[in-house]
Amino acid sequence: MAIENVQQLLVEQLGKNGGTIIFTTAPQTEDFYAVYFPVTSVVSAITVADATGESALQTTLPAGTTLFMNITAITLTSGIGIGYHEGITT
Repeated sequence: MAIENVQQLLVEQLGKNGGTIIFTTAPQTEDFYAVYFPVTSVVSAITVADATGESALQTTLPAGTTLFMNITAITLTSGIGIGYHEGITT
């Protein structure tokens, strides 16, 4: 099957190795290359590798937001996130 467009490639990349559902107020400490928020979500803490100013992301994110960055820890106050892994985790 050939990739027909950028959107198809993105959809395949986001689901290629599964993900972690983030919905509790406990910190999730994994390596995510993207986190998608299907519903409005409140981020109370976030750590991003190789970036500065990530504290600006401790806010309410609207439904449909995707953060493409190396997120190594994230905590939600409310909402749901789906964290996507670079490789398969065990």
